[in-house]
Amino acid sequence: MEQLKEVLDPEIQIDVVNLGMIYGVKIEDGGDKVVVRMTLTTMGCPAMEELQYEIVRRVEDLGVKQVIIDLTFDPPWTKEMMSEEAKTVMRYLF
Repeated sequence: MEQLKEVLDPEIQIDVVNLGMIYGVKIEDGGDKVVVRMTLTTMGCPAMEELQYEIVRRVEDLGVKQVIIDLTFDPPWTKEMMSEEAKTVMRYLF
C-alpha cells in the first residue's frame, strides 16, 4: 500500500490510496504475484489506463513478477471513501 501512495490521480494530484480507490491488495505465489483490487472515481475515467500503468509499474518496482489489476465498481466510489487527509486537500482545492 505504501508503494501505491506514489500513484497520483493526474487531475487532482492526490494518491489513489488516500482517494480510497484501492479496495485491497492480495499477495500470492510467495510474493511473485500481486492482485490489486481497485475502482475509479467514475466509470469511463479518462485516466484509467495511466493509473493502471502506474500501479503495475510501482508494484513491479518491488520485484513482483506479475501484477493483476482487478477493476471493480462494487461498491461504487464515493467521496466518503477518501482519507481525512484527502478530504482536507479537496476542501482547499475545490
